[in-house]
Amino acid sequence: MGKFAPILARASKRKGGRAQLAALLPEPRPLAALAGLPDDRVLAEMTRRIFCAGFVWRVIDQKWDGFEAAFEGFQIAPLLFQPPEFWERLTNDKRIVRHGQKIGAVRDNARFIADIAQEHGSFGAFLAAWPADDQVGLLALLAKRGARLGGNTGQYLLRFLGWDGFILSRDVIACLRDSGVELAENPTSQRDLKAIQAQFNAWAAETGLPRAQLSRICAMSVGENLMLRPGDEAGEEG
Repeated sequence: MGKFAPILARASKRKGGRAQLAALLPEPRPLAALAGLPDDRVLAEMTRRIFCAGFVWRVIDQKWDGFEAAFEGFQIAPLLFQPPEFWERLTNDKRIVRHGQKIGAVRDNARFIADIAQEHGSFGAFLAAWPADDQVGLLALLAKRGARLGGNTGQYLLRFLGWDGFILSRDVIACLRDSGVELAENPTSQRDLKAIQAQFNAWAAETGLPRAQLSRICAMSVGENLMLRPGDEAGEEG
């Protein structure tokens, strides 16, 4: 497997040095804080990521107060007892983006979170207990049991919740290929995902860095050298 040192050196040079690079890296949420995430905030983030998928993120951000109001603050129990008419009305609610399937996903994910909370105490506790060296397994569970949480949506959800994982953006995939990982053009097969997981696990063992930071460094080592600011989360690109 390819070593991470040359990737780190390349990203540092492109961003003006190690200090400047470090300022651009995400910080995973400590496990205790992750375990303490309220379930309503998990559902809110799920909803935000689902509505942002294939849409202009800025529009969702601007309307977010309306989302909070329309979905009853994303409180799980009240949403589970809402009648079909409640969800039907939301398809005409101008406070939110009126996308029927995504609105239905909020209802389904409220049930998903409630089920996980019954099994593990809370969704945050479930995430905190899941090992960082098996993101592929966690993404598969999100896709299977959740609604519209497959692909990049699940990856961005984990990042924004603070779980320590990678995002398979165009630049991250290019970096992985450059390091010697053989991947399909669209690496979604279990074979490809396991190879990606193995490489990130090897880099984590080599460097001691969180996988979220490895992913961001990897992205910033290739592709267009974008002018990023500390805290930028709009994508995992260079």
